[in-house]
Amino acid sequence: MKTLREAACGQTVIVKKLSGEGPVKRRIMDMGITKGVSIYVRKVAPLGDPVEVTVRGYELSLRKADAEMIEVE
Repeated sequence: MKTLREAACGQTVIVKKLSGEGPVKRRIMDMGITKGVSIYVRKVAPLGDPVEVTVRGYELSLRKADAEMIEVE
């Protein structure tokens, strides 16, 4: 199992599954991150927080904790 947090800079990944529950999962889905969508990892900050990604044509910064909830392939 690989999470978005482990994805390398410049890599494009596909969302397999969202873990987490309730409001946190809902917020991630509201940002357009759903199963099957592709995510391009633009930048990872030196300490890993935040991760900058491009999803559905717009740029997004995700906290490390949120990125860990997104399983990718």
